[in-house]
Amino acid sequence: MTGRAIVVTGTDTDVGKTVFAAALAGALGASYWKPVQAGLENGGDAATVARLGGLSPDRILPETYRLTTPCSPDRAAEIDGVAIDPDRLTPPIVDGPLVIEGAGGVLVPLTGGLLFADLFARWQLPVVLVARTALGTINHSLLSIEALRQRGVPILGIAFTGEAAEHSEATIARIGGVKRLGRLPHLSPLDMATLRAAFAANFAVGDFR
Repeated sequence: MTGRAIVVTGTDTDVGKTVFAAALAGALGASYWKPVQAGLENGGDAATVARLGGLSPDRILPETYRLTTPCSPDRAAEIDGVAIDPDRLTPPIVDGPLVIEGAGGVLVPLTGGLLFADLFARWQLPVVLVARTALGTINHSLLSIEALRQRGVPILGIAFTGEAAEHSEATIARIGGVKRLGRLPHLSPLDMATLRAAFAANFAVGDFR
C-alpha cells in the first residue's frame, strides 16, 4: 500500500464503528474497505460511510463478500451457501490512506475456525478499537484489548462514542494501556457536516497519520 492502512473494529455490534470509520476516512481523505458485509439493508455500511464521510465512489472499495443475513459472517455465509476464503481477505493496494472496517466485535467468527482478531493478527495493521461509553464498557473494552494483545495485534488506540463518561474512559485507557484517542458524541442530526465538525473538535488527525 502507498498510504497507511488503519483497521476500525469494535467492542460489540452497533457501537458506532461505521460512523467513526466514516469520520476517519473523511478526515484522512482515505479510501474505505469492508472485507465482509453481512446484512444488505440500506445498501450496507459502505453506503453509510460514503454518505457521512463524503467519499467519492472511487474511494469506496467493493466488499470481498456481500452476505444477505445480518448476523455473524460465518453463519451468514452458511445461509447464503458461500464459503469464505481467508486468503481472499488481503487488504487492497490503494493510492493514499485506507480505512478498513471489521464486523461486530473483535472475536466475531469469519469462518468456523477464524475470528476477526485472527485476521487482524495476520495483517499486522494498526487497529482502532471503538467502544461505547455506556454501562458495561469497561469490561467489554478490556476484554477486547486483551484478545487483540494475545494475538499480537498492534493497537493504535481507543475511540469512544456516546455521552462523556470520564471515569470509564480513563480507567479503560489506564488499565488497558492504550491511547485514548477521543470521543464522538451522539449527533442530531447526524450528517456529513455535523460528523466532520465533531471529529475535528474531539480528535487529533495527527494521531492517525
